[in-house]
Amino acid sequence: MQIQFYGAAQVVTGSKHLITTPSGKKVLLDCGLFQGKIENKNNLNRYFGFVPYDIDYLILSHAHIDHSGLIPRLVKQGFKGIIFATPATISLCEIMLLDSSHIQNEDAKYLNKHRAKRGESILEPLYDADDVQRALDMMVPVEYNEQLQIDKEITLEYTDAGHLLGSAVINLDIKQKDGKKLHITFTGDIGKYNDTILRDPQPFRQCDVLICESTYGDRLHPKIEDSEAKLLAVVKETCVEKKGKLIIPAFSVDRTQELVYALDKMYNDGKLPNIKVFVDSPLSVKATEVIRKHQECYNQEFIDYIKKDPDPFGFKNLTYISDVEQSKALNNLQEPCIIISASGMAEAGRIKHHIKNNIENPNNTILMVGYCTPDSLGGRLKQGNKMVRIFGEEYQVKATIETMDYYSAHADYEGIFKFLECQNKKKINHLFLVHGEKEVQDHFKTKFIEKGYSCIIDIPNQEETFEM
Repeated sequence: MQIQFYGAAQVVTGSKHLITTPSGKKVLLDCGLFQGKIENKNNLNRYFGFVPYDIDYLILSHAHIDHSGLIPRLVKQGFKGIIFATPATISLCEIMLLDSSHIQNEDAKYLNKHRAKRGESILEPLYDADDVQRALDMMVPVEYNEQLQIDKEITLEYTDAGHLLGSAVINLDIKQKDGKKLHITFTGDIGKYNDTILRDPQPFRQCDVLICESTYGDRLHPKIEDSEAKLLAVVKETCVEKKGKLIIPAFSVDRTQELVYALDKMYNDGKLPNIKVFVDSPLSVKATEVIRKHQECYNQEFIDYIKKDPDPFGFKNLTYISDVEQSKALNNLQEPCIIISASGMAEAGRIKHHIKNNIENPNNTILMVGYCTPDSLGGRLKQGNKMVRIFGEEYQVKATIETMDYYSAHADYEGIFKFLECQNKKKINHLFLVHGEKEVQDHFKTKFIEKGYSCIIDIPNQEETFEM
């Protein structure tokens, strides 16, 4: 039996792990798009390193594009198997993969313009809307805690990961040639405890092999009380005292809704200043509607809140924007306001335009609320760069840059160890650290050893294969 790592290997993107069972069945865990400034990104997204039509099953942990974004490409390249996902994940994939297909077409146009000037061949988009629809048609919903016998050899159970609407830990029991079962768990991305909307990560059955994310394996998040107080303080300082604009790059799904919910509570408590708030992202608008429909993922506190306020994602002065012209009109708005827009790393979408138009005004604030790869625009702002390049031009960073890591959807290292308390660490034989930067993973590996994990701990390289 083998496990091969074709993504999220010493990087925080492109999640893709291939299991080959004793009988030769091939099970792919996630099929994520490589995003950000990753070396050889185009080839990594075009060529899987394995044969798509050889894959029997694709098991998806959640809908974020770095975990799901190459599924239509896999289908386009010949995959004919079954795709398993939670119902909420399928709902999100319907909007997120279609949005991604639009981006693939726009990216192809941009690349081909430059390739044509160099006399190079034209590239096709990674996939289109038809490929997305074929992929959606192949998805089979699996509920949390449902024991699903995929075939005679493999049993699947999803448990709640608390990271994103519908996100799941993948628990596989694979029958070996001697009749015994090998228990493999892939954490996907682990959510933080005490999320304001989602339930806490759920305990899972004992595993023999653990594939664990490590995004924040070297740091701790502030507490929610501190974060909401800081958010309000940033709003008042920027919009009331300096009469400026507060620009917040935020992922369209969950992080945007969590911010809006925080502002909604401030509004209901009479704490939010009388300023306009804009959510400028077509995907965020659609995602908010999906989240409204999947109350099975809510925590009890949020359920109790919506009994008092039936619309936690809407309040006076809040406007959702999909129209391009309305988005452009925000550039000419002179009054103080809050603009929340995708993407969270500030690498694409309307947020780049808002940052470009507001970064050189010292009255404005750019608030980073989630993980950013170091080489992304968001990462460079978090690092304190005084000059940044946006759309090929240099801009001086005069706006105030604030960071609030609480609003990241990932658990910090204490949260991950709390999540793993359900395990007898002595019974874990092999631990793989994925979905993290190498320096962070080295730090995290040391933490595991300090915690008493005596198993083999590996940090896989891209395309590295391990015999189990």
